[in-house]
Amino acid sequence: LPTVQWVVIAEALTVSALLLPMGRLSDLVGRKQVYISGLVIFVAAAALAGTSNSIMLLILSKVIQGAGAAMTQGTGMAMVTSVFPEDERGKGIGTQMSIVGTGGMAGPVIGGLLVSALGWRWVFFINIPLGIIAAVAALLIMDKSIFFQERRGTRYDWLGAALSTGALVTFLMLMTNGYRAGWTSPPIVAAALAFGGLLATFIWWELRAPAPMLDLRLFARRVFALGVLASFVSFLGTSSVRFLMPFYLQGVLGFKPGQIGLIMLPTAITMTIMGPLAGRWSDKYGFRRFNVAGLTLSATGLYIISRLSETSSVSLVIVAMVLQAAGNGLFNSPNSASIFSAAEASKHGVVSALLSLVRNSANVTSIAVATTIVTATMVSMGYAPDLGDVRTSEDSGVLSAFVSGLRLLYLIMGSVLLIGVAASFFKGSQQT
Repeated sequence: LPTVQWVVIAEALTVSALLLPMGRLSDLVGRKQVYISGLVIFVAAAALAGTSNSIMLLILSKVIQGAGAAMTQGTGMAMVTSVFPEDERGKGIGTQMSIVGTGGMAGPVIGGLLVSALGWRWVFFINIPLGIIAAVAALLIMDKSIFFQERRGTRYDWLGAALSTGALVTFLMLMTNGYRAGWTSPPIVAAALAFGGLLATFIWWELRAPAPMLDLRLFARRVFALGVLASFVSFLGTSSVRFLMPFYLQGVLGFKPGQIGLIMLPTAITMTIMGPLAGRWSDKYGFRRFNVAGLTLSATGLYIISRLSETSSVSLVIVAMVLQAAGNGLFNSPNSASIFSAAEASKHGVVSALLSLVRNSANVTSIAVATTIVTATMVSMGYAPDLGDVRTSEDSGVLSAFVSGLRLLYLIMGSVLLIGVAASFFKGSQQT
């Protein structure tokens, strides 16, 4: 398992590390070019992954695929903001988020069917025709003239790209391995110090670079800075639900994996519906009320989940998760639209990448924090810190310890979301 998990981690690290550099590159050379190049790399890597005959080649192919994915993720939202007028930006972003949510909902189901019917290689092969269709459509439909480009000759910030990549890889490795190695172990402490040093150097350089990769002066604008903070807090508070709820449903309430997918389906559907609606509403009524209401609703859902027990009704679980998902959907589109509105069009590529990076980093951090809190609670009650035991153990004590950790986690995460509520309120409703 420690080796196989790198198939997933390698891609996630690559995507996160390259998002900012690729977003900035798209601002300089054109978003259509970077987007289509990313699709081509993604398809080629999918073919390589599907034909891999060793674990190392498979991991390498996922690194390459991550590079292609970073090129598309770092430009997608920026292109959406380019084709919608400013007074419809929320609608555009909300529609894109709805499509992303639909893909996230359908992907595991389709992947499971492909593995069962055709074998694991087809999880990768299916990306080839889909990627080719997407690349051809982008080539034929996208008008590159509408995607803003800075003047030719602007230098690319290679040092900023290297520093941001090093800092992000160090941070994500720190979060991924901290609870396994121990947060006070020498390697983790060294990684934390290295991350702090790289981050400080990156900030120092970006404030002095003639053409910075990420213009940190954007954070002097209240809407931008507090919007990014609220976005990070939102994903930090809610990602642990998706990660740990299957353990609770299977290990504690006794549902089978297929049933768990159906139980969590309303959550995905809710987010798919709420994204475009919230975007349209924010275009008409402003973003602050939806940011505040969305995170408040999400916090309410988490507080309900924090009251679950070993005998709770699955109906209560569904209601709590739907509330949390509705709040998340109500928050995301208006908040993203507000962040884009606070930045110049020439920087929308790197802003798009920054938002994707915030989401990915918050997801990784949320899982690390969730695992630490729950396993620490289990240890304090005299049980091994192994979440795998929750799925298979018949010891009621193990399950009780897990539920206690779960309750504490969601109480904390619900309170964390209140920080986002405060940030959303104080950022106001003007692009300043």
